[in-house]
Amino acid sequence: MSHQEIEKILAEVGIRPTSVRLLVYEAISKINHTFSLADLEKENINLEHSSIFRTLTLFHEHHLIHEVDDGSGSTKYCLCTGHGICHEGESHLHFFCVKCHTTFCIRENNLPQISMPEGYTVMSTNFLVKGVCPQCANKSSK
Repeated sequence: MSHQEIEKILAEVGIRPTSVRLLVYEAISKINHTFSLADLEKENINLEHSSIFRTLTLFHEHHLIHEVDDGSGSTKYCLCTGHGICHEGESHLHFFCVKCHTTFCIRENNLPQISMPEGYTVMSTNFLVKGVCPQCANKSSK
């Protein structure tokens, strides 16, 4: 993804495209599964922990990414697929591999609409499946 494309995505949600924000968005757009702040630090984008954290917080506030609770105790994030805009209808399930401890977005399966009794307000939904990913299953069978 080019810097011009990233600048356009950031501008569409009202975020000024600084060099830090461009680097972080570029790094997360290359990750094919959920990621944590520690994962981004390993990407060697040469940014301080606090700069990455502030950027992730900003992206989350503007719905460019959403949080995933995979039970690991570490905050994980997932890049929203709507060209930088996280839509309610794109809620999907996540798969946590018990062998490699990676959490994958399974975008092919949207979450069902949940009807709540009167008075309840849903803020977020989390659907997590645990098992063994294909890569780990292949390693085990060899």
